[in-house]
Amino acid sequence: MNRIYGASLVLAFALAPLASAHAGGDPAAGQTKAVVCAACHGVDGNSINPIWPKLAGQHEAYLAKQIRAFRDGVRVDPTMAPMVATLTEEDIDDIAAYFASQKPK
Repeated sequence: MNRIYGASLVLAFALAPLASAHAGGDPAAGQTKAVVCAACHGVDGNSINPIWPKLAGQHEAYLAKQIRAFRDGVRVDPTMAPMVATLTEEDIDDIAAYFASQKPK
């Protein structure tokens, strides 16, 4: 039993840096990078058109996952595809952090 506990502890410490590497993006950088998103989702992520979702206040990890899905072709939308095609991992994390930090209205 102690061997299993010890091995688990070693594994947890070994993987800890990987978890913090994706701890979240920079909302301030995301605000700048999200300018193009404002056309549909609103400047602060509160879309006024019901066909475009409100992004404000959504969970950061959820937003990042969905943006990646659009970029990688897992989710297909002809409007979103060109908007996210050139986003880097850092861009996505920053944009997700920005919208997650906004208050839904």
